[in-house]
Amino acid sequence: MFEYKIYGMDCLDEVSVVKRELLPYVKDENLLQFNLLKGKLMIHNQTQQFTQAEIEKRLKATGYQFISWQQYEIKQQTNSESFRQKHMRSLLTLICALFLIIGFAIHGSYHGFLDALIGEHGAATAQPVSSIIFYVLALIVGGFFIYPKAWAALKRIRPDINLLMTIAVIGAICLGQWLEAGMIVFLFSIASLLESWSVGKARKAIQSLLEIAPDTANVYCSHHKDIDVKKVEEVNIGATIVIKPGERIPLDGVVTEGESFINQAPITGESLPVEKKQGDPVFAGSLNEDGLLYVKVTKLATESTLSNIIRQVELAQANKAKSEMWVEQFAKYYTPLMMIFALLVAIIPPLLFAGSWYNWIYEALVILVIACPCALVISTPVSIVSGLSAAANHGILIKGGSFLELPAKLKAIAFDKTGTITQGKPVIQSIINISKEYSDNELLQLAAALEEGNNHPLAHAIFDKMAALKLAKTFNASNIQVIKGKAITGQINEHNYWIGSHKYLHEKTEITANLNAFHDQILALEKTGHSLLIFANSNHILGLFAVADSIKDNAKETLTKLNALGIKTALLTGDNKGAAQFIAQQAGLDEVYSELLPEDKVAKIKALQTQYQTVAMVGDGINDAPALATADLSLAMGDAGSDVAIETADIALMSDDLAKLPWLIKHAIRVKTIIQQNITFALGLKVVFMALALLELANIWMAIGADMGASLLVVFNSLRLLKSKSQD
Repeated sequence: MFEYKIYGMDCLDEVSVVKRELLPYVKDENLLQFNLLKGKLMIHNQTQQFTQAEIEKRLKATGYQFISWQQYEIKQQTNSESFRQKHMRSLLTLICALFLIIGFAIHGSYHGFLDALIGEHGAATAQPVSSIIFYVLALIVGGFFIYPKAWAALKRIRPDINLLMTIAVIGAICLGQWLEAGMIVFLFSIASLLESWSVGKARKAIQSLLEIAPDTANVYCSHHKDIDVKKVEEVNIGATIVIKPGERIPLDGVVTEGESFINQAPITGESLPVEKKQGDPVFAGSLNEDGLLYVKVTKLATESTLSNIIRQVELAQANKAKSEMWVEQFAKYYTPLMMIFALLVAIIPPLLFAGSWYNWIYEALVILVIACPCALVISTPVSIVSGLSAAANHGILIKGGSFLELPAKLKAIAFDKTGTITQGKPVIQSIINISKEYSDNELLQLAAALEEGNNHPLAHAIFDKMAALKLAKTFNASNIQVIKGKAITGQINEHNYWIGSHKYLHEKTEITANLNAFHDQILALEKTGHSLLIFANSNHILGLFAVADSIKDNAKETLTKLNALGIKTALLTGDNKGAAQFIAQQAGLDEVYSELLPEDKVAKIKALQTQYQTVAMVGDGINDAPALATADLSLAMGDAGSDVAIETADIALMSDDLAKLPWLIKHAIRVKTIIQQNITFALGLKVVFMALALLELANIWMAIGADMGASLLVVFNSLRLLKSKSQD
């Protein structure tokens, strides 16, 4: 892969210039990847079909300055970029402004400042030579980065924004409007700085996440019983680090000693601190509030959850939103069309209607200035990046601009039950003892022997019940066999036992199922959402364990908010009908589909898509993979440390907080609204000024002011997304 830092690549128009130059050689657009935030170009070269010399030759033809990404990173790490290199564009813009002010001061002293500024066409030709000299200096300095790119565009016969502005400058000079020519250059320089600043602002919003993790860690040395301060890059997996109260956690790990409340808002977006004790995971960048913790490191600094989040957000920029792609395509044809339109305005009225050549060429220059697409091409990527950054700060990891826009279009959301709507932790609510030879506690102990080593949630329900009753392990099972999805069988004290579902009971025809006496009780439990685990020996049912999961505390409130946003909700679960309907009723879900296999969930998603068009699926990112892949938008909920959640879904909620869903949808609507506002305003302003130019009512000063104002307004409007509120 070839990687380059492209200086000045801050908007989609500039990306298009680079892309158009490389595509005839690279052929496949998918091999080119751009990161506007970093000004980075990546060219995939797995088959070694491209040469570095040819790539760099074509990059030089664009007129943009560039260096290899490796060289750029070395300069960043060693801070070897000089002040001049870092701030060249700002310095030249400042010097350009200074020359313009001096030239204007001399000009005004001869003709009066008002006349120098807005005098009649042609009055400027009488200005003193000394003022023209300073205007020329302003043109040279201000156009330092513009003219090479314009020349490259002219040679390629591919008009771009630089060529458009250069033609406007040359036209103003030909009309003797030196001050206005200088102001056009100054305007474009300011617009370029504004692009860099706005992209930099969004970049810093992401980088600020990484900066919250400390650079060093207090590593505990067990041999000497002391602490060694090391850079986080030097700390290995398995090392023990010490985090004092008030310190930020430098690396991902597991608590081995101590208890504390941890503020992990930067990772999960949770507003309240979370209690952590031995065995609990902690994440780099989280704040240890009140207790001393010893933590065993589980991930290297470069592989921490925080680093992974930032990496995914940066990669997300390559996945463009539809609005972003529309603007990119629009800009591709817009600039040459505007140049043709300006040419027609300059020549048709004088040729066909005896208009003044001077006046109509001047109005054509007004059109060229107002046609500058800066406001249009920068507003959308800044909106997208700001939206992605704001979501990341709220514990929502969105994989790209296209997935940022989709929540605003949702008409229905399908939810998995366990761990999504419910707590995901089944609890034994009651025991129906059918046997006369065992007590309730003994039934639990026998069942626990069969379930030993099993990681199924229902097995944990048995273990948790034993722990709650403080029951000791008294039985050992042998010859344990797992019959997938049905039961577990084994021998205890040379007797056969099994624990499983109704399905397995129907296969065991030799078992006497005398459940009539318990019929009403069993029916009532099933209707209220309980699942029944049957425990039996070779001949008789010994007992039933009634297991139920409870809905999350904020599930009902969240689903009510989703309904208020016009979104229908559905439950897709493999659980029995009674349990599914009970949970759906408690949570307030609109539709419920039960006893579904993975392929059944896929079919239901397709049916919902037919009914509602745009459908999202919320699951755990593992068991619901087929349904998640089928949905228009997939959202994974769960543990912030789950790489599966981060990697598999379009959007990953970094905590189990369902309340983030309404916020996400409102945030997506806000992003969509701001993008539409920016595009409408930028294009509307251009249409108005073109109409004024055709009526000979516009001048270059008005165009400069309008274009500058439009650029400022759309950028600041886009950056408002960085301040998105956590609660709506």
